[in-house]
Amino acid sequence: MSAKNVDRNNRFRSITVGFRVSPEEQEELNRAVALSGLPKQEYCYRKCMEREVVVQPNPRVYKALKTQMAAIHEELERIAAGNSVPDELLSTIDLIAVTMQGLKGEDANE
Repeated sequence: MSAKNVDRNNRFRSITVGFRVSPEEQEELNRAVALSGLPKQEYCYRKCMEREVVVQPNPRVYKALKTQMAAIHEELERIAAGNSVPDELLSTIDLIAVTMQGLKGEDANE
């Protein structure tokens, strides 16, 4: 049996909570988790409890930003011919902008 998993306040988290999402929602959640640099459990916990998700710069966050920016670049090249921009892409661009502003220490609401 594995060791008990406790949080920073030495509370043992013994309850499992699960929920279902669509494949599109899963992709969006995975992008947000990767850009946050947090484990998925911690990210979901903070969002559900309406706590702030603070991005701590680290190599994983840098790699996620680089990957997402490359995907956005490819998508923008694809739609350069005049097609409309999907809402999913706009959502990802907004999330990256907020993340980058947070990394720079700027207020995201400015």
